[in-house]
Amino acid sequence: MAVDAVVAFWGLSLLLVLTPGADWAYVIGAGLGQRTILPAVAGLLTGHLALTGAVAAGIAALVAGSPATLTVLTGIGAGYLIWLGATGLARPAGTGTGLGLGTGTGSGTGTGSGSGGRLRAAAKGAGTSGLNPKALLLFLTLMPRFTDPAGDWPVAGQILVLGAVHVACCGVVYLAVGIGARRVLAARPSWTRTVSRVSGGAMVAMGAGLLVGQLAL
Repeated sequence: MAVDAVVAFWGLSLLLVLTPGADWAYVIGAGLGQRTILPAVAGLLTGHLALTGAVAAGIAALVAGSPATLTVLTGIGAGYLIWLGATGLARPAGTGTGLGLGTGTGSGTGTGSGSGGRLRAAAKGAGTSGLNPKALLLFLTLMPRFTDPAGDWPVAGQILVLGAVHVACCGVVYLAVGIGARRVLAARPSWTRTVSRVSGGAMVAMGAGLLVGQLAL
């Protein structure tokens, strides 16, 4: 597999990961409302791994050839973002549950860090990234363009390499964002509630914008 193709994809992937969006909002909520952000980050990465596997299996070509399917997936993702954001607005970190992650406090010392709470955080993270329209765009339409059907590696193998590069970028950035949010805001309960509400509102706005865009098509 050509190194220049991997480097070019890494640049695009890093640019998209560094752009604040639903994944950022979710991991910030985890940083503010959970004892540890690892389950939430693991869930987000699981969603990206699932998309990588789907593309490697050839599902991307089927979805790309069916605009209606992509529209349905986008609609589902938008609805999920609205629900998750609304949950965060109703129960912001510092007053109970941050973005519906558990029963933590703004200091990150919540009690919802048992196995059930960790599984819920991971499951919501997987849904957030797996249904994120930005991730769908990257995996279903952009990633295949960096592969070479005539190359020495099979296309599925190339997709797996590119997916690993993207997941590594996500892991580093999400951990930095979550840890940064906790360290900066943990001692400031009022800021914590404000940022949590802003994150929830941003997710609702993104989801609503996507739905409006789909209805306008």
